[in-house]
Amino acid sequence: MNSKAEQAGGNSAADVAKLVLAVLLLVAGLFGFYWFANAPQVARVLGLVAAIVAAFAVAAFTATGRNVRHFIAESQFELRKVVWPTRDETIKTTAIIIVVVIILSALLGAIDWILKTVVLQWLLHLGK
Repeated sequence: MNSKAEQAGGNSAADVAKLVLAVLLLVAGLFGFYWFANAPQVARVLGLVAAIVAAFAVAAFTATGRNVRHFIAESQFELRKVVWPTRDETIKTTAIIIVVVIILSALLGAIDWILKTVVLQWLLHLGK
């Protein structure tokens, strides 16, 4: 866990303007994709991808974008610390889980069958 204190305060006016510009770029890309419906599909998709890349590039230079980049960098650092199981451990654990699921399924099926038999055979036929 990171022990740094969270920075208080909102986005500056420039950051808000950049985020608005990024949203406008996304909207313009989507609008252009549907407005030019008769254009070749490749050109429409490339225009949409260009708008998305431009929007993310603009948003990356805001305080929020820096926080996201910092979070991704820390996440990658933490992923390097993870000890992944070996293939043998994974196979054994998976086999154990499959066996437990089969046993519990059979147990629940048996309980269901017993309750169905009790209700249908004994309780509903008591009035006869």
